[in-house]
Parts: sequence; structure tokens; C-alpha cells
Amino acid sequence: MKKIERKDLWLLLVQVAVWVIIMLALPIATYLSTQDFHATKTSFFVVWGIMHSPFIIYFANFYLFGPFLFFKRRFWLFGLCNLLAIVALNSQFLMLWFARDRIPEMPEMTPNMWIGFFSGFFMFLLLNCFVAAIAIGIRHFIRTRDIRQQLRDEKAKNTEAELAWLKNQINPHFLFNTLNNISSLTQIDPDAAQDAIAQLSDLLRYAMYETNKKTVPIQGEIEFMRNYISLMKLRCNEKTEVNTTFDVQQNIEIAPLLFISLIENAFKHGVSSSRPSKIVISLTASENELIFTCDNTNYPKDDADRSGSGIGLENTRRRLDLMYANRYEWQQSLENDIYHVRIKLRM
Repeated sequence: MKKIERKDLWLLLVQVAVWVIIMLALPIATYLSTQDFHATKTSFFVVWGIMHSPFIIYFANFYLFGPFLFFKRRFWLFGLCNLLAIVALNSQFLMLWFARDRIPEMPEMTPNMWIGFFSGFFMFLLLNCFVAAIAIGIRHFIRTRDIRQQLRDEKAKNTEAELAWLKNQINPHFLFNTLNNISSLTQIDPDAAQDAIAQLSDLLRYAMYETNKKTVPIQGEIEFMRNYISLMKLRCNEKTEVNTTFDVQQNIEIAPLLFISLIENAFKHGVSSSRPSKIVISLTASENELIFTCDNTNYPKDDADRSGSGIGLENTRRRLDLMYANRYEWQQSLENDIYHVRIKLRM
């Protein structure tokens, strides 16, 4: 059974208030125009005699017949319940019909009077059916709105879960490659390896404690990328040229670790131990745009090398779709053995 919430009570109060206003409109107008309490009382009972049936039919459909019959597709039972309720609430017409011969003081009904009688009864039926339709329509609107809100909430939860999963895919990925770099360095320069471990500690501290939010300050991301590039350069020889430009003065917040997979791919696929290699990384910002570019020489991995699986690019594209839908541009090309990727974010 659904738990009654505050919004449900407010909805009930609003509906009751509307019906009270409808029923009191004529009595109040009568009192203001005549200042006669008796006439006001009479007008109230006249209105109640006409409106009590639609009043009950409305709430019966809104809270009973609609949720438990109509929206569960029990249409025949829904129609039958409404018919019985309308007939029961307007039984005075039937009583008058069956008792017409047993009431001595009742005048003989002329054809015109009978036409008026049945016309009134038919109008009451139409009025009650119309009110029932209004109740179902309002309930359907509220029900549809609630379902859409639930879908939006579920989509938001799924999006947050997927973003967390994608970010967890990134963190072990770059950690694995960095540890390999430091492992190689320990055999060449132990002191430099010790400094690299300190840098790695800073990277891990940032990745574990500073990236748990949906967005982070851009300056922290820039410092993270600089440290990461510094660690990746340890594995490169003198044939590799790495140029970086970070020109962002604005206080911008972006999704954490958004570009790190692209930088990682540049070092994985753009560096050769025997041939000249070049990596150019740039991050700049204008008034309302952030532009990241990465160019690197292209040395494709063979099938035996699993380090270039491409999961980083897929994750980056997916995160952009989730967090910057319709607010980013992605350009990707390979020309003259130079791989180029450009991302423009509208902030």
C-alpha cells in the first residue's frame, strides 16, 4: 500500500477547497445581494441538492474507481460501479417515478412535465459522467507526471552509477601504466624513481579524495595532468618530444579525470623507442569554452599488445555524453601519421 505523503494531503485539501468554493459561490452571492439569511440557506440547500452527487462521484473516481479499476484496465467494472453510484445518488428521480401513483397530493403529470422530468434526469446523468471524466483526467495527468518523475529519478541514479563505474575504470588503468614506468626507472635511476613514487602518491591522493564530486576545479585537474605527464615522460627516451600548454585563468569546474585517458593513449600509441616521436597537449579556455587538444605520432600496437585496447577513448566519449550532452564537440582524425583529437566544452 502506498504511503501517504504530504503532497497527497495537499492535493486532497486543494480539491476539497475547489468544491467548497463551487458550492458556496451562489449562497455567498445570494447573501451579498439580499442580506437575507433564510434565502441564503435556501440557496445553499438547492446547490447541495444539485452538487452533492457530482461531489461524491468526483472523489469516488479520483481515489477509488480510477486507481483500482480504470488504470488497471477493468473498464467494464469501472463503468458498472459508476452507473450504480450515479443511480444511487440520484435515486430521488426513481423514487418519484415509482411513487407517483401513491402520493395523493401529487398533481397529474402532463406530457410536458414528464419531458421535463426525464430531461432533468438525463442532464443529471450527463453532469455526473462529465465530473467522473474530469476526475479520471486529472488523476491520469498526475499519474503520468509522477511516472515521468520516477523515470527521471531512475535515469539520474543510473547515470551516477555509470559515471562512477567509468571513473573506476580509468583510475586502475593509469595506475597500472605508471607503476610499470616506475618499475623500469628503478633499474636506471633509483633517486629519480623515489621522486616519481612521491609524485605518484600525490596523484593517487588526488584521484582518491578529490575526485569524488561530480565536478572539480580546473586548476586541480591541470596540476594532476602535469604530474601525470611528468611521470609518463620518465619512460621516454631522447627521441620523444613532449610539449604542453595549459592556459586556463578562469575558475572553471569540470568532470574529474576527463582528459587523462586521452593523454594516456597519446603516450601508449604515440611513442616509439626507435623512431622520432612527438606529443603536443594543450588545454585553453575562453569566456565560456574549454578546449583540449592532443596530437601525437601514431605507432599502432599489434594484436599481441593489449595495452592499446581503446577502453579509455570509449569511456571518455561516454562520460562526455552523460555529463556534457549537447554541450561538447569531438573531433578525431589521423593524417600523415599524426593522430589528432580535439574536445570543445561549452561551460
